[in-house]
Amino acid sequence: MISIQRRLGIGLGVVLVVVGLALAQAGLWLFDQGLRRYLVNGLQDEAESLLVGITRGPAGLQLDGQRVDAAYERLFSGRYFVIRFDDQTWRSRSLWDNELKLPSHKGLAKALEKGPEGQRLLVYRGDYKRYGKKLSIVVAQDYTPVLKSFNRLRNIGLGAGALALLLILIFQGFTVRRALRPLERVRQQIAQLQEGQRSQLDRQVPRELEPLVEQTNHLLQHTEDTLRRSRNALGNLGHALKTPLAVLISLADREELRDHPELRRVLREQLEQIEQRLARELGRARLVGEALPGAHFDCDAELPSLCDMLKLIHGDHLAIDWQAPPATRLPYDREDLLEMLGNLLDNACKWADAQVRLTVEKGADAYRLCVDDDGPGIAEDQRDSVLERGTRLDEQVAGHGLGLGIARDIAAACGGSLKLEASELGGLRVEVELPRKSIAQ
Repeated sequence: MISIQRRLGIGLGVVLVVVGLALAQAGLWLFDQGLRRYLVNGLQDEAESLLVGITRGPAGLQLDGQRVDAAYERLFSGRYFVIRFDDQTWRSRSLWDNELKLPSHKGLAKALEKGPEGQRLLVYRGDYKRYGKKLSIVVAQDYTPVLKSFNRLRNIGLGAGALALLLILIFQGFTVRRALRPLERVRQQIAQLQEGQRSQLDRQVPRELEPLVEQTNHLLQHTEDTLRRSRNALGNLGHALKTPLAVLISLADREELRDHPELRRVLREQLEQIEQRLARELGRARLVGEALPGAHFDCDAELPSLCDMLKLIHGDHLAIDWQAPPATRLPYDREDLLEMLGNLLDNACKWADAQVRLTVEKGADAYRLCVDDDGPGIAEDQRDSVLERGTRLDEQVAGHGLGLGIARDIAAACGGSLKLEASELGGLRVEVELPRKSIAQ
């Protein structure tokens, strides 16, 4: 999409061009009309001078050559006249054998008339009465030099206007960038919110942005409070259930149930599964801690504590290792990746004999996360089925069969994929591929 700055620049440029052309054209038109009104007075004076030069002679009316301007004698001089009375027409020598179109009414002709040698003529007609005869005197002046001056002036104006427009756009771009700088700062702060580097937007913003910042901060605070209450409620619920679970487990060992070994076994197994699930969820809640909404996954900060938590759950006999390039930050939601990796590592710990390994690799187009274990692995023809939620291959191992399905769903939500392969450790390898995307700056 076109940026606001570019849209403003284009809009201002178009407005300036349209307004500038309109003003330039209007200015030239007004100047032209003013000049014509000025010249018409001179043409009127010339027509009256010609009228005075008409005298009575032996053969009737005649034009006194002494009173005629010399410009009317030079060929195509740009100064012309035509005098009509009765059936006679007198023309200036400057016309030679060209005809001059006479206006149909008194005064200045509305349009310029064609003259000799491609000239454009400003024509004036005056009606008079002399020695009892009605006369029409038409005088014309070449307007071509004025039109050429107008064209030069228009070209100069267009050049100066283009230069002024360029300077205005440059200064406008600078002004817009400066005016939009607070918006850019807000954008950067929102990107930092997305990365989990801050919890609120700065309140020191222009007055126009204050409502936006206030509403955003209010929403962020409300979201953070809701998450905190939910996390606390989960912890409270888990701790509240611990005592009833312990009581139920002790009841399952009572003498009354020794005559029902199958019932006792099922009760104990289900209660232990509930206890393990509860312990994992409480551990995950502690692991999430006070994370900011939208925080990204920092491998150096998150993986050590995740591996330590899993060692506490599954025992120190397991070696849980991880490898990742230094300062690797995965541009995905922290809690999503914690849940996905937690499920994958937890599943690997259940099946592993002694070793679990997590490897994070940064490729050109994707991140590759591999979880390997040295357990029994999964036959190739059964790998697709275990990715379904709730599917388990061995009922003797604690769990609900949800881990791989949840991890697959999270990977798909991030635009990636999950697949199962044989591990070089001898067990199963779960490989997750997530597309790379830049972290907003």
